[in-house]
Amino acid sequence: MDIKILVVEDEKPINDLIEMNLIEAGYHCTCVYDGIAACDAVEKERFDLVLLDIMLPGADGYEVLDYIKPMEIPVIFLTAKGSTNDKVKGLKLGADDYLTKPFEIVELLARVESVLRRAGKTQTEITVGDVVIDTRSRSVHRAGKEVQLTMKEFELLLLFARNRNVALFRETLYEHVWGSDYMGDSRTVDLHVQRLRKKLHWEDKIKAIYKVGYRLED
Repeated sequence: MDIKILVVEDEKPINDLIEMNLIEAGYHCTCVYDGIAACDAVEKERFDLVLLDIMLPGADGYEVLDYIKPMEIPVIFLTAKGSTNDKVKGLKLGADDYLTKPFEIVELLARVESVLRRAGKTQTEITVGDVVIDTRSRSVHRAGKEVQLTMKEFELLLLFARNRNVALFRETLYEHVWGSDYMGDSRTVDLHVQRLRKKLHWEDKIKAIYKVGYRLED
């Protein structure tokens, strides 16, 4: 399934950063920089998700949300307005999630995946080089041959594949894959990364970043 995401953000550097990382994660993106352009875009094309800033020229995010709500497109607010009242207002108006700036790209991608999953619009296939990941069957093939991964190895692979060319801290890997707070012991993460490298022949693709963690280069 080709997932189409509309990014509505008036600050071009932020817009460009979001677009780059969404494309790296395998999504198709359209980017606009004001509220009116956002309304025009959803009239012309069907999107699976909208990432929507609140403070926009032309029409603000609340007005845009009200306009597209009848189209039943999931919306994640991205905004510097981080008070509880702002979050409650956005969610009551119908936003599916709310992410406050500044945010880490890995968190944004996790929120995107979560909202799409709830909407039944998740990617079913991700390709990295000669490796194909089927998220529905949770199977992995390299050069046409199936690779047997443990549950944690599969989750680790998914995290790398959705954050290609991004340096991921060991803490981030542990918290997303093992689902608990990082306790400072890197042996678990390092062992799983080593096994994943070996199984996929990715010794040169998953790079160790000194005092940080790892990066999948693609």
